[in-house]
Amino acid sequence: MKSIQNVSFNDEVNLPSYEIFKGLSDQELDSLRQAMSCTYHKRGNIVYHEGSRINGSYIVVKGILKIYKTGFDGKEQIIRFARDSDLIGFRSVISDELACTTAKVISDAVLCYLPGDCLTSLIKGNPEFALALMKLTCQELGESNKFLTDIAQKTVRERLAEVLLLLMDTFDLDEDHTLQISLTREELANMVGTATESVIRLLSEFKADKLIELNGRKIKLLNISKLIKIGNIYV
Repeated sequence: MKSIQNVSFNDEVNLPSYEIFKGLSDQELDSLRQAMSCTYHKRGNIVYHEGSRINGSYIVVKGILKIYKTGFDGKEQIIRFARDSDLIGFRSVISDELACTTAKVISDAVLCYLPGDCLTSLIKGNPEFALALMKLTCQELGESNKFLTDIAQKTVRERLAEVLLLLMDTFDLDEDHTLQISLTREELANMVGTATESVIRLLSEFKADKLIELNGRKIKLLNISKLIKIGNIYV
């Protein structure tokens, strides 16, 4: 596996523009700037490994990362994607546990590393920041609970429709209604929680039903309302 490339990123990062840092004072922002270090990461780089001690968290300045767990058979299960302004790795810092996931760059990224002692100091000294972090933790827990429910109760066809819509909500569509993220069929299968062959077959079925168009890794959504119905999603 590839590891972090420590290529420094020296451009100024506008910390107050990030939702998680909006409650910090000027003094706290200055302390954060002095403590953090920003680096550029190429596609394919592993930022941290499941089971490792990372001792800090990362704010995503730009780029896309996939956050996943690895099963006993070596198969990945994608938990979520992290993109601009997301904070990752903070739960391991707060709980003082080893990383429970792996973070891998899938679109060239700039990440700023926040040392663990800096993060815990902000939690102890700023109730607004602590509450924002608590809300973020609850949000991630809610997403995990929903995923477990979907795996148990929805068919693979329903889950694939839901995943396509989730990608639309997360990354938007371009003017041609094409998802603005390029994933391999294996990565899609890892999100759905099924075999790659099943996803390939279902994508072909969706294409035949004129729900989507396929152009390599690019997926164009043709009938969003029908996908919502197939995915049993309440909006």
